[in-house]
Amino acid sequence: MSTTSASAPTPAFARPIIGVVVQQHAEESALLRHVRSVLVRAPHVALLQLGRLDERIAAHLDGLAVAGAAGTALCVQALDRPGAGEVFAVAVRALQCHDDKLFAHVLALVPALPDAARGVASALGWVSARDLQGVVRRLLASAQPHQRALGLSCCRMHQVDPGPALALALADAAPEVRVSAMRASAALARTDLLAALRRAMADDHPEIVFHAASAACLLGDRQSSLRVLTVAALQDSPWARHALSLVMAASPFEPARDLARSLSKAAQALPADAQRRRRLVRALGLLGDARFVPWLIACMAEPALARLAGESFSWITGADLARLDLETLSHPALPETPSDDPADDDVGLDEDDSLPWPDAVKTQAWWARQAGMQGAAAAGQRLFDGEPVAIGAALRVLRDGTQRRRAQAALLACTLQPGRMLFPVAAPAARQRRWLRTLR
Repeated sequence: MSTTSASAPTPAFARPIIGVVVQQHAEESALLRHVRSVLVRAPHVALLQLGRLDERIAAHLDGLAVAGAAGTALCVQALDRPGAGEVFAVAVRALQCHDDKLFAHVLALVPALPDAARGVASALGWVSARDLQGVVRRLLASAQPHQRALGLSCCRMHQVDPGPALALALADAAPEVRVSAMRASAALARTDLLAALRRAMADDHPEIVFHAASAACLLGDRQSSLRVLTVAALQDSPWARHALSLVMAASPFEPARDLARSLSKAAQALPADAQRRRRLVRALGLLGDARFVPWLIACMAEPALARLAGESFSWITGADLARLDLETLSHPALPETPSDDPADDDVGLDEDDSLPWPDAVKTQAWWARQAGMQGAAAAGQRLFDGEPVAIGAALRVLRDGTQRRRAQAALLACTLQPGRMLFPVAAPAARQRRWLRTLR
């Protein structure tokens, strides 16, 4: 069995393996996979930067491929301390070498290790279709629910319709398979499954209900799905942020503005609740109503809201704060996150990290000069990245925007044109560029 990847040439003569170099390839492959999982959701990273990171990951994976069995062995050895990155590297090696035994070993880690599921899914999304021949069919037919779910995720990430298997998966006994099927149904524009998704919104499982509503909404439902998503957006649930993004994209102007008003009332009722105020600021950026721009500029004076208010301002106006010199370098110091205090349970990163600090005075002056958008504000017109909300604006942001904005553009494109596939902004950059060339 060949142990080289399809992209790496077979050596014409035996080459000595430099262990320390191969070890570095294994470690960097795992580490950069983690970095990528952060950057695909980052507010400051565009497809160009994502592509450069992908090239680094590919170079390290190629180094492991050239090392052959020694490279694979070092990746397997790293599973002594398995994380998503380590599992990703091993799974890629197994898939590219068509090593079914090694891939089965990696799959066996998934039920006991949440990080393993993310690592395997990343590998399935990373490798080429050639490396997946026969693999997805076996996953979809597996007796193990986690393998069926991974097979559906793989189809979704590669934008390949699994056919009748998708309808069967929506009725699977395992919730994780049904969730994966719902996500695939929406991403692959399977409008024929809309009735089944509507029925699933009556399920007793909250996660099933949310994903059924999300998929139904992307496929064109504007009744029950929006009611479910609106409730989720107003609650402190794990899905509140995604629900808010989707309901704002799919709702007509007046219902979307009513949701913003509800968030405003909730924030005013508990003004000390920072999360409620942040949710309101985020909602106004998603709403795209330029009449709220002055209020967002006022929020830029509050350190806890300043960067998020700047992002919402940019989402409405399309203004690049750094490029237009509307940011300040003299911003207040904030507590580091995560902190060094062992008693602090919050180990999450600052979600505003990498956002520019807006200069409220400069921003106000810039806004006063924007006659066109002032007119849009007077007319109550919704804007996205400085343009009226339309499919053209969404596709432009998909091509040129940063990752967090591109994710919203993908949702917007689907809600504006139900039946359109959901563009995968986390796919390998080279694959994204190929798909972008086909967008109309």
